[in-house]
Order: sequence, then C-alpha cells, then structure tokens
Amino acid sequence: MNKLTTIILSEEYSTNEVIKLFASEFDNLDIFNTTDATFILNKLSEAKDKSLFIVDLSTNKRSKLDLILKVTKEFKNCKVLALSDNPSVDLIIEIMRAGAKEFVPIPIIKSEFFEAVSKLIAQDSVTVNNSKCKVISIFSNKGGIGKTSLASNLAIELSKITKENIALIDLNFQMGDITTFLNLKPSFNISYMLENLDKINETFLLSTLERYKKTSLYVLADPPYFKQADNIQPKQISKLINTLKETFSYIIIDAEASFEGKNIAALDNSDLIMLVTVANLPALRNTQRCLELFDKLGYDKEDTKIVVNRYMENDEIKENDIEKVLSKDIYWKIPNNYFTIMSAINKGVPVSDINDESNISQSYKGLAQNIADNLYKLSMAEKFENIFNK
Repeated sequence: MNKLTTIILSEEYSTNEVIKLFASEFDNLDIFNTTDATFILNKLSEAKDKSLFIVDLSTNKRSKLDLILKVTKEFKNCKVLALSDNPSVDLIIEIMRAGAKEFVPIPIIKSEFFEAVSKLIAQDSVTVNNSKCKVISIFSNKGGIGKTSLASNLAIELSKITKENIALIDLNFQMGDITTFLNLKPSFNISYMLENLDKINETFLLSTLERYKKTSLYVLADPPYFKQADNIQPKQISKLINTLKETFSYIIIDAEASFEGKNIAALDNSDLIMLVTVANLPALRNTQRCLELFDKLGYDKEDTKIVVNRYMENDEIKENDIEKVLSKDIYWKIPNNYFTIMSAINKGVPVSDINDESNISQSYKGLAQNIADNLYKLSMAEKFENIFNK
C-alpha cells in the first residue's frame, strides 16, 4: 500500500515532537519534517497521489498563510491541517480562506488531532458533507433588476475564494441568461438532469454540468425549449437541490421573477435568499410585497438579505430611506457601473475579467467574501465555542 506523503512544518520544538509522535501512529503516513518552503513544494510535486500538509501557524503566520494558499492552488490533492496556539475566529477564517480543510488548536489534544487527520485522509477532493452545503437563491419579483449578473458574478467569486465546487443553476425557464452571461454552450440542461435524477452521482454531475473554464464553478443551464419547462414539477426541483448538495459546497440559484411553484420550491430549500432591488419606488414596493409574502411562507427573516443593485450615493432615495420603507437593513450595495457591467455582459465574461479593480468587481468580491466568512464563522463557532469563550 502506498504511503501518504505527509509534511510537518513547525518551528516550535515541543509542538513539532508532539505532531510527529501522533502522526507516527498512522500506518499509512510517510512523514517529512522541515521548515524549508522550497523542500515542501518540491516534495509535494513528487507526490503522485493525495498528500497531507500539517502546518503550525503559531509563528510567522502571514508567510505560512501564503504558503498554504500556494499549496492548495498548485496541489489539488494536498489536504492541509492547520494548527495554532491562538485559535481566534478571525485566524480560523483566514486559515480556511487560504484553503486548509481542518484546524486543531495548540496544545494538541490527541483525539482531536486523530479525528482531523482521519477526516483528511478519507476526504475525496470533490466530496462534501451534505449538511455543509449552502443553497443561496438570488430573487426578485421584478425583471430587469440585475439578479442574473449578481448570481453569475457571485458564483465566480465564491469559487475563487473558497476553492470549493460551486453549482450555478438557471431557474429562469423562459428567458434564462446565465449561459449568455458566461458565454457557455452546454451540452446538457436542467431538463436532461431532471429526467435522469435516479442516475445522478458525483461523476455524473461533474461530467454533465458545464464547467466554467478552469474554475470550480459548474453551470446547470435552463431548458432550450419552452415546452420542456412545462413538464418540470416543484418536487423535482427539491430533489435536484438535495442531490446536488452531495457534491457541491455552494449552490447558487438564479431564480425566475415569479412566485410560480418551481421557484417556491427553490426558495423553500434555500439557506439564504438574496432579495435584489434598486433605489426606485416601484422596485421598493415590489420588494415590500416580497417580504410580506416571505413572512406568510414562514421564511426566517434573518435568512432573507436585501441587496441594492446599481446603487449611487447621490440617488434621490438614500440608504436610510430604503431601510425605512422596507423595515429591514440593507445587507449589500452593488455600485452602479454601467459601462463595466455592460462590457462584461456583451463579452460573456465576469466583471473581474473586464476590470478587476473596478468598484463593481470589488463589490462582488466583497459580497462573496462576506458570505464565505459568515459561513466559516457559523461552522467554526460550535466546534471551537469552548476555546473562544476562555
């Protein structure tokens, strides 16, 4: 049996010895101990199969975070276990953002170390736990608000930040635009997927959904013919989402601007609903109606977030006015940058490809980062609750 290349990086002698001692109890680990970044990268490049990188961030935190980021980008089969004697929420978020999959605080408890290493050894590079997948629906009951731009750019940025597999679903069955916005010509669409639900597994999904360039974003397109949409039932949408959860860490749904049954099924299965509006009175009135209906449907108010698109500081209707009308805080504002967004749409690329430093590109990045960070906090808070409360 081939042993797993395992590299330990820690300048602290006692920590280093404890890690080596615990790691040596695993029969299938081929352990190397070093503080040389070049050696680490060379050794990982030699590893043909999955490898393991155990790194102590108690010292030289910044350089080690950069190293983790480099390792996870260049070596997709390498799993990273991070350790630190300062397990703050912010540090753990930075560690996970860099690409580490597990974290163990120092001083190291043997059972926690064993659990983390065992998870990483068993973990497939594309398999995620169903409970960890987050479903995010982008919704407005008014067309022309810009939700497709938001859905596609958010999905792209989440794939870059989290390095997790992201599914982007176009539920605009009559006039879907995701494939146009991303310049894709998929071989399969949602109708085909729904017809083959019983055959779906991870391999089927990753080979059938259209991968966007070399990213971890996979797109499920709308049906090419109107009649195909007529046969789609709400229960099929629910089943599709639950099936996708087995493979993807995030599911982004570009929902249709209606309260038709298939859309309600998507909203019912969402962990987060991003309700998109703009700063004008008709749009805000429509948003009010949405919030009222969401309340009747029993949706948690905390799971619905207001996103104001095409926002300008000198708009007649100000941020405070919007929040007063909706009786709800604004979660995010996407700035109005007509030329950048239209150039991106016309060329079929995300706005970051047009101008990565533009205000709208930075806003999409910030939104994706905020969502990812909040989810990291939620997932980590319970695990490290006792540590943080010390």
